[in-house]
Amino acid sequence: MVPDGSSVPPHSAGPAATGTALDPAERAEYERLRGAATLRHRRVRRLGAAVLLLLALLLAPLAVVAAWVQDTVSDTDRYVETVAPLASDPAVQKVVTDRLTDRVVQQVDVRAVTDSLTKVLADGGAPPRVVESSRALTGPLNSAVRTVVRRNVERVVTSDLFQQVWEGSNRRAHAAVLRMLTGERHGALRATGDAVELDIGAVVDQVRERLVDQGFEKAAAIPDSDRTVTLFRTTELARAQDAMRLLDIVGTWLPVLTVGLAALAVWTAPAHRVMLLVSALGIGLMTVVLLVALAAVRRIYLDSVPAAALTPEAAAAVFDTLVRFLRDSTRTLLVVALITALAAYLYGPGRAAVGLRSGARRGAGAAGRALGRAGLRVGPVGRRLAARRSVVTGVVIGAGALALVLWNHPTVGAVALVLVLVLAALAAVAVLVAVAAATAPKEEAAPGPATP
Repeated sequence: MVPDGSSVPPHSAGPAATGTALDPAERAEYERLRGAATLRHRRVRRLGAAVLLLLALLLAPLAVVAAWVQDTVSDTDRYVETVAPLASDPAVQKVVTDRLTDRVVQQVDVRAVTDSLTKVLADGGAPPRVVESSRALTGPLNSAVRTVVRRNVERVVTSDLFQQVWEGSNRRAHAAVLRMLTGERHGALRATGDAVELDIGAVVDQVRERLVDQGFEKAAAIPDSDRTVTLFRTTELARAQDAMRLLDIVGTWLPVLTVGLAALAVWTAPAHRVMLLVSALGIGLMTVVLLVALAAVRRIYLDSVPAAALTPEAAAAVFDTLVRFLRDSTRTLLVVALITALAAYLYGPGRAAVGLRSGARRGAGAAGRALGRAGLRVGPVGRRLAARRSVVTGVVIGAGALALVLWNHPTVGAVALVLVLVLAALAAVAVLVAVAAATAPKEEAAPGPATP
């Protein structure tokens, strides 16, 4: 082994392997050739690690998006959890209320009512002033009808019933999301031309039934057609559908491939700790790029939505709701990357790292001595723990990483919890080792049984 930990190539066997002694000139040449071979070997490893890391960094944002798409689309509960908040969003409720109110009022011919009243009054010999005043009732009557209809629509849309219908419809229509992503024009959520539309037929039925029960017989004429709300329009819908299908296919394996490439880059590099630090910082940087890209896409989306289709507030609510899990996952990955980079730095030779480790050792030693004086004994278990401290430390850190891998959709809070538990376990190990070191001399010096 050479000082950096890499293996010396087989052809670089030392003079002892040949059984011959080298004179100073031959030894100098031998050392020069071995150094050149070692340097060449290190350069190849650095180059290979750099290529692997570059691939991992390029794939990292795509892997996060792919995992989000695959997870959201294939898991019905996750999908319903994603879209459920839209039913209680005030901006979305206002859009639905306005659309339904307009459609109901359109079925009430207020002009025909006032014209009939005017004709009746004129035929009955009513004074001209009364007849003329009846014609002016169109505006107030139309306003009164709209007020009553809107009040009833709001009661439906803001009720728990609407949220239940919303969640139930989305759960049943989960297959429609798959159809939308593949371009099929069926289901509650579908792609039509360059638009993504949501079918609110169930809500229309509820409003129509409620208005009829309250005496608005004209509401029964609300048509079954035109019961969709356009969520957004884009000329790139077909291309986006192709991309979404591709992401859905690779959603399972692309994250695995990305993690594998990063791990292989760390293993290949001559300096593992430094490469781990660089990899973590690089992945953190790519997550920041993804967050910036999401902000830019949000701005483009809001600018592209016509005011006639959705209000800016409703459009923002739709976008933020649909991508919130992607944004949360990206932030979680950023926190994990920063923690990994910090850990890699703290294990290095930096002045701050050395000072922090020294302070931790002194603190653990003081705590161990105090517990030893208080009578705590760890016995053989503590000594075995001290002898295998590096192994135990690796197991604790590995357990924390495994917990995050197995955690179902970890959040920043979950990462913080695992980090606290890992640090607490490492601190406990350090204190137990210190107790073993503080009590070992006394236990070894204790007198044994008397000999005859």
